[in-house]
Amino acid sequence: MAIADEQHDPKMDALYRDIEAAELFPLWLQQGVLTRTPRPKAIPYRWDGGVIRALVERAGELVAVDRGGDRRVLACVNPGLGGAPWATPTLWAAIQYLKAGESAPSHRHSPSALRFVIDGDGVSTTVDGDACSMHPGDLVLTPAWTWHEHLSTSDRPMVWFDGLDIPLVNALDAMFFEPHPTGYDGIRGHNLSERFASVGRLPGGVVPTPSSPLLVYRWGDTDAALARLVEQNPRAASFDFVNPSNGGPVLPTIGCAMHRVPSATSTIASRRSASRVFLVYRGSGRSYVDDATLEWQAGDVLAIPSWTKLHHEADEDADLFECTDAPVLRALHLYREEVLESD
Repeated sequence: MAIADEQHDPKMDALYRDIEAAELFPLWLQQGVLTRTPRPKAIPYRWDGGVIRALVERAGELVAVDRGGDRRVLACVNPGLGGAPWATPTLWAAIQYLKAGESAPSHRHSPSALRFVIDGDGVSTTVDGDACSMHPGDLVLTPAWTWHEHLSTSDRPMVWFDGLDIPLVNALDAMFFEPHPTGYDGIRGHNLSERFASVGRLPGGVVPTPSSPLLVYRWGDTDAALARLVEQNPRAASFDFVNPSNGGPVLPTIGCAMHRVPSATSTIASRRSASRVFLVYRGSGRSYVDDATLEWQAGDVLAIPSWTKLHHEADEDADLFECTDAPVLRALHLYREEVLESD
């Protein structure tokens, strides 16, 4: 960064040359570092689910699953982030496509990951030997540094949403990736983690863990919980998925939530010092993000930058899955939230 001073005093010019030569920069000339509120570079954005689906299906015909990271994935690129394949500065969002009868080999990495199933059946994700069956609406976790692979025994493809903290881990220079030496970690049981699924009842001797020991949150339970909440508040219903061992977020760096917005209703406007990504699982409507309006339908992906005013409005009953970096902000005591008047 070149130092410039408008006064052109010879002594000041010499001082600035010496400062620059020493790879330093004077605070009194820095602009936009300490801002009154966050000024995110990411912009509110919608990725069209129909377009993504068409492109990932074309990739299914042309791109082998083991090409580039052992997965067939299209990542969402926020236009405000200079071409980086990030949805927000801390969150990776993508759509993954597994063809019928296909397998994606085992690997592990330092980023934490989640999958929310959009369409398809007959696929399992094996996480450290636990083969977790996947069905539409299920949330499946692969915590950091766990071996995981995907296997289809179906006669039709499966499509799911991927959420990872890759940008955050990358910014912290903490990225590690390891392919499995044989490509296959092996199955030691099926849906073993669901012993943790009973609300309020955990197996004896459970030690709190930073990532949820429950690896699959089933759509049937999610749907029933949302229905109960809508009965109590017909305007909208929301809840956080939680780690049953400690009551915290499902992953230490990524929080997950589900929202149901009934037809012709809207949510309360708010803003948070956390970035968010939404997958529209069902329904249609729009999101008002500061001065932007994002029209959406099932399959679309939305990026909501930090400290932007947000509320959703549904044209028909809508279910939206959310992942957020809020756990990181909370852990660093940087999280703020304001509930605002709805428009």
